[in-house]
Amino acid sequence: MADPDLTPPAELALGDDDVVEALEVVEAADLAVPRTSGFDGVGTRREARERALALLFEAEQRGVEPLAALIDELPLPPDGYAAELVVGVSDHQAELDALLAGYSERWPLERMPAIDRALLRLGAYELLHTDVPTGAAISEAVELAKRYSTDRSHEFVNGMLARIADDHR
Repeated sequence: MADPDLTPPAELALGDDDVVEALEVVEAADLAVPRTSGFDGVGTRREARERALALLFEAEQRGVEPLAALIDELPLPPDGYAAELVVGVSDHQAELDALLAGYSERWPLERMPAIDRALLRLGAYELLHTDVPTGAAISEAVELAKRYSTDRSHEFVNGMLARIADDHR
């Protein structure tokens, strides 16, 4: 049974896989700086992944090398987990690209839509270099593919990341 003290307000619109570890209700008049998202102004991991995906995509489109150098150009840094993902993907890009190229049958990395490439790098990084549960890493990547890529990209992303997880986790 859920702890009634940890039931977040409905207006937070948390997903089924979001976990509430602590909850503090603060009246708006008590805040020195208004919150913008999530708890204490920090977004959810889903929002962090979405921001990281946007930054990785932008860095590649602008030819920023290494990818993480884009963070230094931002007027405000992304939240901690988004920055961690961008830096991690950037630091391991050669490894991730080689891995993705090996798993992609008849579809070279260069021919993939750029958003899929960024998303696969992000998902593969989470699978190989973080303690994010396998199901969460894959389902989050699939959801982002459904939202931002082609009609069938989510199937491709799901298949690629599932094979990587089967072999490496």
